[in-house]
Amino acid sequence: MKKMLVVIMAMIMALSMVACGGNSDAGKEKTDAVKAIEINLTEELYAFGVDKNQPELLAQVNDFIKEIKADGTFDAICDKYFSNGEPTAVKSATLDPSKDQLVVATNAAFEPFEYMIGDSYYGIDMEIAQLLANKLGQELVIMNMDFSAVCLSVGQHQCDIAMAGLTVNEERKEYVTFSDSYYEASQVMIVKGDDTTFDACTDAASVEAILNNLTKDNKIGVQEGTTGQFYTEGDADWGFAGLPVTCVPYKNGSLAVQDLINGNLDYVIIDAAPANCIVAAINEMQ
Repeated sequence: MKKMLVVIMAMIMALSMVACGGNSDAGKEKTDAVKAIEINLTEELYAFGVDKNQPELLAQVNDFIKEIKADGTFDAICDKYFSNGEPTAVKSATLDPSKDQLVVATNAAFEPFEYMIGDSYYGIDMEIAQLLANKLGQELVIMNMDFSAVCLSVGQHQCDIAMAGLTVNEERKEYVTFSDSYYEASQVMIVKGDDTTFDACTDAASVEAILNNLTKDNKIGVQEGTTGQFYTEGDADWGFAGLPVTCVPYKNGSLAVQDLINGNLDYVIIDAAPANCIVAAINEMQ
């Protein structure tokens, strides 16, 4: 009986500790796995890259951009992704040269501009693509590929237009003719949630002062072929001096951030809107 009482008392004490916060982690605020440093390192313009051999399509695209900006359609689409709205799924038709189709090149790993759930496409660019195809009376075909191949595929006339969160720059103009810009973008940094290195920074210059004191032993992850890579490695055409670090390219930003969490990177540099989406998704899973 005495032994039984001891067991019962031990159980009661254990339950009491749980109920009263006996667990050492109870009551502590959870630290996010990662966070974005909300300081813009660059100023960029997104545009669509049109086949150089289709000047009539370029004119139609520019007219369409003006139209959806003037009538509020563009703002309504953005609100779906930036204000907890309900995104619209976009389906791709099968490529068929015998049909009148608008063939769009993209890299569907760049939320909120293009991404996939199942076999459906979502994102600001994808919804614009569907509306553009409707306006032109064409069937929409989406070709999902590596980001580095997006402009090249249009330059080789395999696709009509590149819609992939594309920053306008001279290098890409070798392959495509850019439409009027439709979105202002920037690069930001993602760091671990408990990293305080940049907490006192107030502008890009103060962030870059820290980055320029790093060495090749420091690794920064980027999405391959994006502005983040050119910013980190340096590129005269883009006007970027580069950083004294080792740049590690990834197929998409999510893979880079996961490697940051795993301790294989010091930081990640990526476009601001995708950065916020990745940070929110990863922290929600923790």
